[in-house]
Amino acid sequence: MPSAMPPKSKTPRAARHPLALPQLVDEKAEAFVAGAIAELVRSKIPFLIAGTFAVSAYTGISRPTKDLDVFCKAGDYTRILKHFKSRGYSVEIEDDRWLGKVYKGKFFFDVIFASPNGTMLVNDAWFEHALPVEISASRVLIVAPTELVWSKSFIQLRERYDGADVAHTILKTHDRIDWRRLLEYMEAHWEVLLIHLLNFRWIYPSERDRIPLWLMDELLSRLAAQRDLPLPQTKICRGRMYSRRDYEIDVTEWGFADVGGDVEMRTAK
Repeated sequence: MPSAMPPKSKTPRAARHPLALPQLVDEKAEAFVAGAIAELVRSKIPFLIAGTFAVSAYTGISRPTKDLDVFCKAGDYTRILKHFKSRGYSVEIEDDRWLGKVYKGKFFFDVIFASPNGTMLVNDAWFEHALPVEISASRVLIVAPTELVWSKSFIQLRERYDGADVAHTILKTHDRIDWRRLLEYMEAHWEVLLIHLLNFRWIYPSERDRIPLWLMDELLSRLAAQRDLPLPQTKICRGRMYSRRDYEIDVTEWGFADVGGDVEMRTAK
């Protein structure tokens, strides 16, 4: 039986009241969320609350939402689905690479253990740095600001862009972000991190000092080094890591290789 807290948990911290909570669509939705969170706690399976609930908790922004994002480790993903199925909920495995859903009537919550593009995998570190809060009378853990920024950095779809969530999280929690850990997470995709940091600096010019100078220097030095190198020989479209659908034409008609798929060498023009 999995323990209620991660194996490397430290001295329990007092639960905080979130700065705000999202606006659920109606009382039935509120009852569903409260019941789902209480059942997750009773299951004693380690989980984290992320998404809009975490953004609201850290920033104080309360906006309408219809869903609940529950993060867990890959090994606990099926345990959560099985637990809720045994309690009369309907469950669905939407994508076994990262996402399951738990339903009760028209309401549901997502069970997430990785990102759709494979860059992010929930592990023990997420639990070690998580913040205890009280939501719907239950003591739960929400993802730390560092992991929250990482989890939202690649959400750039035509119909959904989480850049504002990243900027607001940096604005309100910059002193709680472990910038070295964030860089480690995004090491292979440092340009995505640089884009978000430049975006923040442009949005909040008076708050530029909230991003460490050493981090900007490091990322800009990488950009300078890259500038003097030849172009890559492999034609690949990493836009598919943002949205497979929006960048489909790149791999079906324009000759770019998909991320992790067959490759084509770049030809001189």
